[in-house]
Amino acid sequence: MPLLMLSGFPFSGSKLSREALRGDPAPPSPLLLRTSTPPHLRAPPHKTMDNLHNSSFHFDNDTPWFIYECTIELDADNRRVALFLLYLLLFMVGLAENTVVVWINWRRRHSPSAVLFCVLNVSISDLMVVLVMPFFMLEVMLDKVWLWGRFLCKVTHLVYVVNFYSSSFFLAHMTLERYLALTRPASRTWGPADKQRRAFLCAGLWTLSLVLALVENVHVDLLEWNEPGCYMLPEYSYAEWFAAITFLCLIFQFLGPAAIIITCNVLIARAVRSAPDVQQGRRDIWLVHVYSLVFVVCWLPHHLVMFLLMVDDLDPRLFSCNMVEVLYFSFSVVQAISLAHCVANPILYNFLSKSFRASFINAVLQYIPREAGEARDHGNAVEGGAGAAPGKERKVSDASTSHSDVAS
Repeated sequence: MPLLMLSGFPFSGSKLSREALRGDPAPPSPLLLRTSTPPHLRAPPHKTMDNLHNSSFHFDNDTPWFIYECTIELDADNRRVALFLLYLLLFMVGLAENTVVVWINWRRRHSPSAVLFCVLNVSISDLMVVLVMPFFMLEVMLDKVWLWGRFLCKVTHLVYVVNFYSSSFFLAHMTLERYLALTRPASRTWGPADKQRRAFLCAGLWTLSLVLALVENVHVDLLEWNEPGCYMLPEYSYAEWFAAITFLCLIFQFLGPAAIIITCNVLIARAVRSAPDVQQGRRDIWLVHVYSLVFVVCWLPHHLVMFLLMVDDLDPRLFSCNMVEVLYFSFSVVQAISLAHCVANPILYNFLSKSFRASFINAVLQYIPREAGEARDHGNAVEGGAGAAPGKERKVSDASTSHSDVAS
């Protein structure tokens, strides 16, 4: 029989598995665990009924260990409410922030700055994740029921996973470009060849993200089990398939980008510290390390839990039943934490940037009546004349850690 194993809220799935082995009413075999979040907002599947009767899941007395070892009780209902409220907060704040960021950076898309080019792509990635978030928010509240059909089941998951990768790729590329902008000599005049090179690089990173997403998304489909649910359906060798997916995510989405981001930020901090014409070096160095810290805090818990769940899937006897329950229960929580990058990125890489704030003010002023705008310009001119600073003091913005300022 083909092995149908699905991702989702595994706490309820593992509970159903134990009830089935006790003789309580159970769904038809194989036990289908439905997904309640996108492919990467999910815990790996628990064991199917076929696997549960495999000897590798039994001790010498032929009794599955989790029948009598599980003593922990976790409140999935409260978790569901808390996750919905957290998703709602992330959606509202992330939508407002990323819409503004895409709007302002799109107006500056012809800038020769490679850093600004990356900032625009990161903001597009984050905005696309935010736009599909309501589907998963409602799925959480509906207890894993999917009401929006097969097409949206596959498309929303694909959109999420593509941007799961692309956001990290462009963050890593942005940090590298920022370091090069601080250390290399001024480049030649921006020309058509540079635009073409940038277009190829952009297409390459998005294509790589799409390919990696399709490896997983090809198994996503809509199935009915009492109620419609969005399922992950690899038919053969699920443990090996899930291990491969876990390592792909770990390497391409976290370890590779994190190595580039942390290394380049350390080098940037050294360059800022040694620059004699920078007046606020301590603040700049602190912000550089915040960039690295935020990336690690958002994504490390996700990949750590994913890795431990993969280990449990390969060797079910390694962890205690209580630990497995905690891992599955916490997976949705760490996934919600990872989505905080959609709120943090606009602040770190845009709103802390002087050039972005100036562009935002100029864009807003275009929609203010002319009389009010002239009065504001007059007030700015008076303040500027009274408080002009020496030219050397202004070099902080050129060497600042605000990514949009560098090389712009």
